[in-house]
Amino acid sequence: MKKAIFSSIVLLLVGIAVFVFSGSRFGSPTSAANNDSESFSEPKPRKTMQAFRSELELKDYLHALFERQKQTQRETGATDALAGNSSVAQPSAPKDTETEKSGKGDESITNTQTAGVDEGGIVKLHGQHLVILRRGRLFTVKIGDNSLKRVSSINAYAPGIDPRSDWYDEMLIAGDTVVVIGYSYGRGGTEINLFDIDDEGGLDYRSTYHLRSNDYYSSRNYASRLIGNKLIFYTPEYLYNYGGDPTARFPAVRKWHNGATDKEFQQIVAPTNVFRPPSLAETNGWLAVHTISVCDLANREFSCKGTAVLGSPGRVFYVSQNSVYVWTTDWNYGAGRTKASSMLYRMPLDGSAPSALKVKGTPVDQFSFLESDDNNLNVLVRSDGYGEQMWGSEFAAGDVALFRAPVDSFSDGSETAPSYRYRQMPKPSGYTFQNRFVGDYLLFGTGNGWGRPEGKTADNLFVVNWSNGEINNLHLKHTVDRIEQMGKDAVVVGTNGNDLYFSPIRLGDLPTVKDSFARKNASQGELRSHGFFYKADGEDSGYLGLPIAREGRPGYRHLLENSAAVLFLRNKGLDLDKIGELEARDTSTNDNCRASCVDWYGNARPLFIRQRVFALLGYEIVEGSLSGNGIQEMRRLNYSPRYAKRLATD
Repeated sequence: MKKAIFSSIVLLLVGIAVFVFSGSRFGSPTSAANNDSESFSEPKPRKTMQAFRSELELKDYLHALFERQKQTQRETGATDALAGNSSVAQPSAPKDTETEKSGKGDESITNTQTAGVDEGGIVKLHGQHLVILRRGRLFTVKIGDNSLKRVSSINAYAPGIDPRSDWYDEMLIAGDTVVVIGYSYGRGGTEINLFDIDDEGGLDYRSTYHLRSNDYYSSRNYASRLIGNKLIFYTPEYLYNYGGDPTARFPAVRKWHNGATDKEFQQIVAPTNVFRPPSLAETNGWLAVHTISVCDLANREFSCKGTAVLGSPGRVFYVSQNSVYVWTTDWNYGAGRTKASSMLYRMPLDGSAPSALKVKGTPVDQFSFLESDDNNLNVLVRSDGYGEQMWGSEFAAGDVALFRAPVDSFSDGSETAPSYRYRQMPKPSGYTFQNRFVGDYLLFGTGNGWGRPEGKTADNLFVVNWSNGEINNLHLKHTVDRIEQMGKDAVVVGTNGNDLYFSPIRLGDLPTVKDSFARKNASQGELRSHGFFYKADGEDSGYLGLPIAREGRPGYRHLLENSAAVLFLRNKGLDLDKIGELEARDTSTNDNCRASCVDWYGNARPLFIRQRVFALLGYEIVEGSLSGNGIQEMRRLNYSPRYAKRLATD
């Protein structure tokens, strides 16, 4: 649970490695690899995974599987990797940064991974208003008509509930519907709160739904996506051999009201829409139901349909425009040894049957994936990984390989991806592995992450052409803490002691590092991908923004301290020049917070909206004016409940 885990974060990040799962060691995924993968003729099976024919067949299968697992564990003395792990326990009772236009035709202000696939965030645009989610509340601020004005606020949860065991993390907007996604330990499961928003920025609570699941939290990934009016959730649910009905924890939805009971949950995944690979019976570890739910927001009701696969608990997921990919990993323990196996699922968003492929290794996070236009799936994997749940991405280690396979090579899960599908990659030293696909290239390296910035004067950035495997080793003056797309090129952000560096990377026939921009005495103020934004205004020019904090600040402090400012830079042909900074003045959080009182998803963002520039800094929004002399503050607004109350009494 986030609250329980929060108290241990400081210890975790100063040297005590608290792993999401018990430690394990994979064999190298590239031991039999070669570099001649394109010379092979890939078979194209058209088989998909097998679905259960009835609820009885599903229950019988799970009971038999659990019994085999218990017997194996007794014989080997194995212990379950999930046992006693509070981060996955049952809930306790108390291609560029410009996406397709959606909703009311608003431009995207979110730094997304895949064009056309919006991600749940803390600030969105609705017509003439910013909508902000912070510390358990929704706020609207009018920016239309050249204004900056507080309009409305409302609790981000249902009236009349106790939200103290809940976390409201992500927000999306479809048309005139605001969706707040959270996780409720008090009521159990993913919580979806719907609100109406009008053209004047007014907010009205509509309804609340619960989607039965385990906690979706990841230090890097987002649980929700929006494509048009289709709200997409990935939710895991871990199946324990506790006796009774094993399907009782399968994905289901209920509409919340005072006095709601568990009996009101209605399953959204029929047994005939639950799929399994043939090799699942071989696993000795615990199982998870990995569900993709597609919910229609085109009308006022909340109707969802789910597709589920049975698989191992370790997971990383990635959403393309057509499919959700879930990479699962199983760790088996016994006789003093660990054994890991992985399965990659492809779950089409049109509801058709999933397919699967046996694979090796584990991706680090969602940025390890790219479904490329040539109909291939490209994934960077490491031999020792823990999935992305909670802080799992921060501890990936081991050998590195680039997995590349045609999408149509997926089948029913009985086949193993051939060894030539893995291309050996260099293994960077250090921790907190970062990776990103940008155009025709994959970039990766290591940095500080949630830890304290190091005095590192040199580091390696590896740039790989994913189509032909050509590797370039570039040398930086700093760590690799953030990799972002900047037009058709990239920028890498990292630290060298107390200074923050931005290094442009030209991506072409010969990738090269251009001159770095250094912001003295600063560190990153946000670790989430949404903290960065690049706004192009030409083929080789544009503006970028990133929240910054004081020098030497450990990454985890963004949960406890606001960013000091948002730094804005100008890109002209990969020459970066400072435009200026918009600074925070009031960092108070004296707001009588009742829910989500830690900013797990951050609280600072650069915003480029219709030729205007803003900095969201906690409860402050600062507007700047761009000129030949840089950026100057025009005005600022404090939209916090404390200021709203003061104005109301004046």
